[in-house]
Amino acid sequence: MSASDPQASPAPSGYAGDLSPRQAWDLLAGDPDALLVDVRTEAEWRYVGVPDVTSLGRPAAFVEWVTYPSGAPNVAFVDQVLAAGLTPGRPVVFLCRSGARSVAAARAATAAGLGPAYNVLDGFEGDLDPESHRGEQGWRATGLPWTQS
Repeated sequence: MSASDPQASPAPSGYAGDLSPRQAWDLLAGDPDALLVDVRTEAEWRYVGVPDVTSLGRPAAFVEWVTYPSGAPNVAFVDQVLAAGLTPGRPVVFLCRSGARSVAAARAATAAGLGPAYNVLDGFEGDLDPESHRGEQGWRATGLPWTQS
C-alpha cells in the first residue's frame, strides 16, 4: 500500500473511504503530509488515551466533533481542523472511539473541500464486546502507539 493509494475499502458516500487502524498508520507513515485528527472529546483523550504519532515526526491533532460535557455538535469543527493545519489536498485520517463520529468528520471535511478524508474503522477502542467492554478492536488493540495521561 502506497501513501497515494491507501487501499481504503470502497469509498462510501461523502468521503474517501475507510481504513483499518494498520492501513491508517501505513498512510500516515508513508505520507509526511498526512494528518491524524482525533475527534473524540477532551474527556476521552484524558482518561482513555490518545494515539501517538510523534515517531512519525509530527503530532496528531485533537478537535472535538461534539463538545464535552454537553454533547452538542462542535459548530467550529471545520475551522478548528483548518487551524490544526489541514489544507485542501492534504490527506486526513479521522479517528474516534469506534468509527462513527469519524465518519461524520470525514464527510464534513470532504464537504468543505478538504482531504482526501478517511475514517479509521473501529476507532481507538472499537465496539462493545459481549460483556459491554471496549478495547478488543481499534487503534489500541492493534498495538499501534498510544499514550495515556
